[in-house]
Amino acid sequence: MDNRNDSREFLVSRRARITPQQAGLPVYGSNRRVPGLRREEAALLAGVSVDYYTQLERGKLAGASEAVLDAVAKALQLDEAERSHLFDLARTANSSPRRRRRLAHKIRPGLQQVLDALTDAPAFIRNGRLDILAINRLGRALYAPQFDTPHRPVNIARFNFLDPRAHDFFPDWEAAADTSVAILRTEAGRDPYDRNLSDLIGELSTRSDDFRTRWAAHDVRLHHTGGKSFHHPAIGGLSLDFEAFALPTDPGLTLTIYTAATGTPAHDNLKLLASWAATHLSADQPHPADDPTHT
Repeated sequence: MDNRNDSREFLVSRRARITPQQAGLPVYGSNRRVPGLRREEAALLAGVSVDYYTQLERGKLAGASEAVLDAVAKALQLDEAERSHLFDLARTANSSPRRRRRLAHKIRPGLQQVLDALTDAPAFIRNGRLDILAINRLGRALYAPQFDTPHRPVNIARFNFLDPRAHDFFPDWEAAADTSVAILRTEAGRDPYDRNLSDLIGELSTRSDDFRTRWAAHDVRLHHTGGKSFHHPAIGGLSLDFEAFALPTDPGLTLTIYTAATGTPAHDNLKLLASWAATHLSADQPHPADDPTHT
């Protein structure tokens, strides 16, 4: 992926969404040729020269100071995820570009033990590419449609955009699709030279118009907490809360746990899911990270 091109398109797209009124600037005349701020207006708000801001918007982030990046983030009204993404793009621009094959994440036995100890809550560990690398029994039951394919590791984004069952599995498919792309875009900002990630994005861009359109929007997101709805083929509807935790000792990995408040229909359906898992999942079923095709 081209870091300079991504930086340019990200900054242009963020500038285009802010009107002068939103930025607190006066508007003179009605003949504006841009949908949002002009470059000179963004430069004024950031406290830099128009020439310097133009260089930044051309993707030349190398050498930009933290103070300048912070000023640009404030001028463009970036949220936390977008600000982090801008800093990731600048950090990458200041590093030596090199393509490398990222080594496969190996899930430590202790992490799998933590997952297996969570018997009442679906839980899994993923990387930034949205590969599910380890999962507990109830999680495996919840994500049964994803695991009902020979491809390993199971990839959430690939299921969302290339498997027609995703539209049934996720009642709010649009939101699920937006989230998947935003997470991948965030990861691409952190490491644009990850070959496996580039290959996945290339595959999805080639095979899915829905993905390609979302990818071009340059939206990013921090996915730490919230709610998600599912329609399990055997259990029916499940509206669950989730918490996602970065694993400090395993950089790049995220632990996600789904829960439901006691006494809610979703809590009752989780119990049904556990019963379904006891009947339909064998006790010695391998975890995703144990699959020989894992990369």
